[in-house]
Amino acid sequence: MSKARQLADLGNVYDDGALSNRNLIINGAMQVAQRGTSTSITAAGSYFSPDRFEAGITATDQLAATLSQSTTSPDGFANSLKFEVTTAETTLDADEIVTIRQKFEGQDLQRIAKGTSSAEQVTASFWVRSSNTGTYILELYDSDNTRQVSKSYTVNSANTWEYKTITFPSDATGAFDNDNNLSMFFMFWLAAGSNYTSGTLNTSWASATTANRVVGQTNLIASTNDFYLTGVQLEIGDTSTPFEHEPYSVTLQKCQRYYYSNTSTSQFYATQYVDTYKFVQWGHPVRMRATPTPTVTYFTGSFSPYQIDDQHFKAYVASSYTDGTTYYTTSYAMDAEL
Repeated sequence: MSKARQLADLGNVYDDGALSNRNLIINGAMQVAQRGTSTSITAAGSYFSPDRFEAGITATDQLAATLSQSTTSPDGFANSLKFEVTTAETTLDADEIVTIRQKFEGQDLQRIAKGTSSAEQVTASFWVRSSNTGTYILELYDSDNTRQVSKSYTVNSANTWEYKTITFPSDATGAFDNDNNLSMFFMFWLAAGSNYTSGTLNTSWASATTANRVVGQTNLIASTNDFYLTGVQLEIGDTSTPFEHEPYSVTLQKCQRYYYSNTSTSQFYATQYVDTYKFVQWGHPVRMRATPTPTVTYFTGSFSPYQIDDQHFKAYVASSYTDGTTYYTTSYAMDAEL
């Protein structure tokens, strides 16, 4: 077969011909887990592990669970996200929510052309495994325009990896903002109270009506169940393509735009700034989404943040230390999540 014919066939497979950067999801193979491989969920809140995938928990009063990077995975993948219920929420109150979600910047969604006559369909594909069979909901939620669409899928066999593909319709109403702020949630629902399930499931884009968002959802947290995800992809068009594997280093850099940590101790020289003040500074490994929030877990000597932006961090240290000869040892994290 000629090279030209091979390229033409690839164009047919991948719709618009793009062979890379098809996947809007970051870390869909669950390779990167900078915050650690396991996080305990003990109350309502937000929890990460692996990177970019957030357990969003609202109003629960009994649930305890673990969110982790697991090595249980289908062929072709080394890792998965695992949500494991350790203390069940046997009865759901009306306002309770449990989701696994990823948030998107508006500037990364412009190719969808949402809110125009050229708006595109998008297709999600993923591998899922759970001890609890039944109907589950995957939702796209447009936070710029308060619009949403939901689709259901079924976990057919307990403790078995299953491949799912879901196509969402286009939406000619409500464009995404072209900036670095939150524009869309991509949400796997695991449980929802009656406030979210009492209407009719909204399978076409519309103004968000709470009761229509999660109709039919199985209550995963009613007992000590588990739920796994990997190979998560979201792409333009009505057809799923093979998962876009990328080098670990590429995925790590994408994740570091939102969060990174230096978990081993590092040493820096103190430098005279003005008068008696001295400082240490370091650059972020990539330009972050926005000015991050620092968390410093270990530092020798007194410490005070002085200047921080999306490219670097500078901090005052004790003025009594000698210029250029004193080392400061630090462990820190920077958070610019949406």
